[in-house]
Amino acid sequence: MIEYIFFEVPLRTRFVEYAESMGIPCTLQDDAMGLVVAVPEEIGEEQEDALEACYDQLQEEQSQSLAQAEGGVNRLAGFHFSLPDGEARMVPLHTDVANRLLAQFSLAEIQAIFEAVARSAVNPAESHLCKVLAQEKARNLK
Repeated sequence: MIEYIFFEVPLRTRFVEYAESMGIPCTLQDDAMGLVVAVPEEIGEEQEDALEACYDQLQEEQSQSLAQAEGGVNRLAGFHFSLPDGEARMVPLHTDVANRLLAQFSLAEIQAIFEAVARSAVNPAESHLCKVLAQEKARNLK
């Protein structure tokens, strides 16, 4: 599942309505970090790009709303990812850093980066990169 997080119900509702207008089913979940919308990973690339563009626009609106409400102080964005055991986590980042990441990577790529860091932190491999690559190649051949 690809997860998107919101902090305001109206923005989440607009995102869900947009996704559903494209025939993409959504699963809603509220957790301590915010309002989560999950969509299947198997959607087409065009649909994923359209959702990302919609999400980026809504995140900008959310950011502006928070800035007005708080006078521009303490603005954060968060990225969800999964630990190796499947437990969900979120990395809070200042919005300028989050925006720089989103300018270069898709949300799925950012989540993959954080998941790779989590795997390495939980199961540190004290190997050379060439050994890690050989192990991955062997896994992919199976």
